[in-house]
Amino acid sequence: MQQKIIILDFGSQTTQLIGRRVRELDTFWEIRPYNKFPKDDPSVIGVILSGSPYSVHDPEAFSVDLSEFIGRLPVLGICYGAQFISHTLGGRVEKADSREYGRAHLETVDTTNPLFRGFDEHSQVWMSHGDTITAIPEGFKTIASTHDVRQAAYASENQPVWAVQFHPEVYHTVQGKQLLKNFVVDICGSRQEWSAASFVETTVAELKAQLGNDRVILGLSGGVDSSVCATLLNRAIGKNLTCIFVDHGMLRKNEFQKVMEAYSGLGLNVIGVDASKKFFTDLAGVTEPEEKRKIIGRDFVEVFNAEAKKITDARWLAQGTIYPDRIESLNITGKVIKSHHNVGGLPKEMHLQLCEPLKWLFKDEVRRVGRELGMPERLIKRHPFPGPGLAVRILGDITPEKVRVLQEADDIFIEGLHAWKADDGQPLYDHVWQAGAVLLSTVRSVGVMGDERTYENPIALRAVTSTDAMTADWAHLPYEFLAKVSNEIINKVRGVNRVCYDISSKPPATIEWE
Repeated sequence: MQQKIIILDFGSQTTQLIGRRVRELDTFWEIRPYNKFPKDDPSVIGVILSGSPYSVHDPEAFSVDLSEFIGRLPVLGICYGAQFISHTLGGRVEKADSREYGRAHLETVDTTNPLFRGFDEHSQVWMSHGDTITAIPEGFKTIASTHDVRQAAYASENQPVWAVQFHPEVYHTVQGKQLLKNFVVDICGSRQEWSAASFVETTVAELKAQLGNDRVILGLSGGVDSSVCATLLNRAIGKNLTCIFVDHGMLRKNEFQKVMEAYSGLGLNVIGVDASKKFFTDLAGVTEPEEKRKIIGRDFVEVFNAEAKKITDARWLAQGTIYPDRIESLNITGKVIKSHHNVGGLPKEMHLQLCEPLKWLFKDEVRRVGRELGMPERLIKRHPFPGPGLAVRILGDITPEKVRVLQEADDIFIEGLHAWKADDGQPLYDHVWQAGAVLLSTVRSVGVMGDERTYENPIALRAVTSTDAMTADWAHLPYEFLAKVSNEIINKVRGVNRVCYDISSKPPATIEWE
């Protein structure tokens, strides 16, 4: 049985970072909404309570019944989690005189306590809270303090409960990983068995048990996630998997043909459907980004459903949904950030159950699994590509001609990244998390080509570095490379007379423009 840590999400911006740090300790985790603790799961070895944008005194503050796990499992409260434990069990939480935000240093720390073993004196931590714990519950003791925060950390004297007012998951808490290792490995007893190999072994066994001899349909997108999902399912159920690859007309240049050839090489049973005419017709005149996404999602389901109905004995729909897809689509407060093509439920008429074997993984972990499955490196290293395709990289309405222009510009950029060698001898493409071109079709800029004045569209190039798409920074590509690509796009792509480079980070910007 695979051990896991449950992280209860109270809405913190850094909840996913907690998960990242736990996974770095080769330990599986699941992030659950604050009120969805899995009571009867014997594989759970510990619980972490995240931070929150709320105060424990707010009427709308999230709360959980601590008796579901305190006394049964080791518990670590972080920031709001620490305040919530104190407030609920009889301590006192009050509004701080000023918001405590930024670097602080532990002035006293009980290094004999299991949570702080291996800690240095005056270790730097990161605070981010408006309330402060002024009294801890009876039966608890203070185990760390800073100059301004008396109860920087506390622990129960008779139960496995710990709480820290700071954020061990963030980079600025210098020994945060040590603290989480003390909790996850030493206190909770993680065997540190999670790896790509163990994930494949465990997941294939689970898929065989879950699916049995049932027929499964998978919608392929050509990207890493759905491709790894298909290969994983193929290993588990073989001929009982049928893949459907829908071309909505907004893929990259020659993408449909290239991807179909790659899937054939993997031994997958794939049905290719060219539905571009329908998508272009339904998108005509639509300019609002979210509406574009919804139309593409709706049409995809209609096309996919029509093809899937031909497989009359299918009982499951598999999707390559990964963890960032789910948290970008709906956060803990129920607010939609952006709709995602893999998230949002199934049409009732399909009567299929959902199978998402990658739903707890980040992108870099999906790639590790792909390598473990022996997939081609070129496919594994493919940059993420949005489900709606180039439709969300064209500002304004969508036409076949605009798609053609963007496909040509994008192809020059991407192939250029493959061809240009970085200082370490590797292609620039491998140093970039995601790259693509954006057509600013709602903007016309003046230019001069030859002796003629032009009034055409700009292209924006976007390339970012990241590890999991939760945050991203713009890639510092060589000026010489950008100059070469810019000249080639302007000279070869009819309809473009200007090229810009996007140097925005995420946050505040997103990776895609729409």
